[in-house]
Amino acid sequence: MTTPPPADEPSPPSRSAPLASHDEPGQVPEWLRQPAEEHPVGALERLRLFWENHTQAVTAVVGGGLVLVLLLGAGWFDLWRRAGETPRGYPTISPPSGVSATTDTKPATSGTKPAPAADNFAGTPAATFAEGAAGITLPPARRAGVFSATEVAAALADVRAALLLARLDRKFLAGGEFDRFVRMFAPASRSEIRADFRDTSFATYATRLAPGARLTADQPRVKGRVTYRATRDNEGIRVLEITTNFVWAYAFHTLDPTPGAGVVVVHDTVVWHVPHPDDVASSGVGLWLMESESYASNMDCASFDKGLLALGTPSYGLPVATEDPDAVFDPDRSLDITDTC
Repeated sequence: MTTPPPADEPSPPSRSAPLASHDEPGQVPEWLRQPAEEHPVGALERLRLFWENHTQAVTAVVGGGLVLVLLLGAGWFDLWRRAGETPRGYPTISPPSGVSATTDTKPATSGTKPAPAADNFAGTPAATFAEGAAGITLPPARRAGVFSATEVAAALADVRAALLLARLDRKFLAGGEFDRFVRMFAPASRSEIRADFRDTSFATYATRLAPGARLTADQPRVKGRVTYRATRDNEGIRVLEITTNFVWAYAFHTLDPTPGAGVVVVHDTVVWHVPHPDDVASSGVGLWLMESESYASNMDCASFDKGLLALGTPSYGLPVATEDPDAVFDPDRSLDITDTC
């Protein structure tokens, strides 16, 4: 029995047919069988190949490096700049929102307090004076002659009330409260007080502002003293004599930043009498104004000639040219000053 020849097996479908060659059909080209001849690669070529294969990575590294250099450089520049600056404090007690309390400042030492805000009296002796009514202090009331301690206390209180109104009350300074002031005196003496306000005599014991003159919100500064004694007047009447000696410093509005440029000073000494009730009629009981003397400095002369107060040019009227101008702020300074107006 004869066995038939085997049939050709088909090629597996996963295999591809060999590629045809332009040299010889069905044969692998010789140049594919032989390894390519190696040529030495130079430094420039290697750099080019490296750059082509790592362009993105190098770009990222270089960019990051540049950013880091810029940040570090800016930081060092800021530190160098700050090293040459004086530490700055903020104009308010609390620093601006978002800024640490230690930013640009040294830690505060224990017990330190913020400096007080400058006022219009800064740079003058009046900066240390008491403000307003606090500057008028009274001595202890004790028995003096025929006057009991209670009568002395009442008389001292009347004098203080007159000073407060005549030198510090804003309404009075502006031209009001005249009748109220007159009623502070004994009925028999009121006609004399009214006569003083018809001329310039009142300026030695009372302050009236000139039209247009404006005080700042600062309380006037006051320094002085009050003394008293039991004595008799020229008619032999027993009186409690009270002497007041005060410096009054007023701050006026001004554009001149020079220390004290807006401060007008008035220095007065006033002698007040309170008669004993047994020695006078009922109309004579109460406060009498017996003597008064004063000077002013840095005032407007034209207004002062009318008994009114306004800011002028520095004109202290001191008899000695070399005398310290601050002497006008001293309650112990003599009232004997040459008129320079």
